Amino acid sequence: MPQTILTLSTRGQGLYEFTDQANAFVRHSGMLEGLLTVFVRHTSCSLLIQENADPDVKTDLNSFFRRLVPPSSDPSMRWVVHTTEGPDDMPAHIKAALTQVSIGIPVGNSGLVLGTWQGIYLFEHRDRSHRREVVLHLSS
Repeated sequence: MPQTILTLSTRGQGLYEFTDQANAFVRHSGMLEGLLTVFVRHTSCSLLIQENADPDVKTDLNSFFRRLVPPSSDPSMRWVVHTTEGPDDMPAHIKAALTQVSIGIPVGNSGLVLGTWQGIYLFEHRDRSHRREVVLHLSS
């Protein structure tokens, strides 16, 4: 079955859409129907299917997760033991544990069967820039 690895560059915490790249992979495969599995190969970022029309959605999601899981330097997080990689690392692992690292998306008519306003996002939970690998795997 067709498989590829996308490398996505991030510039700190936030949502990075890659719907077009995933759709192009599906179209190029020639597969009419099946399932696209999307998997991120890291423990401090995750994947989301989310609205891609109004940028306020991304802003609000980022704000919510920062409030839900603040940096380990925040007084409310003094219980955190894993701090050797910086104050954003353990919170990033917690955020990834609360979301998902793998998503299955149906394929029909040689394209992703997403809703009108749905997009596929890498959700970066670290403060600094990273190069993230996302595996796309098609099966029938």
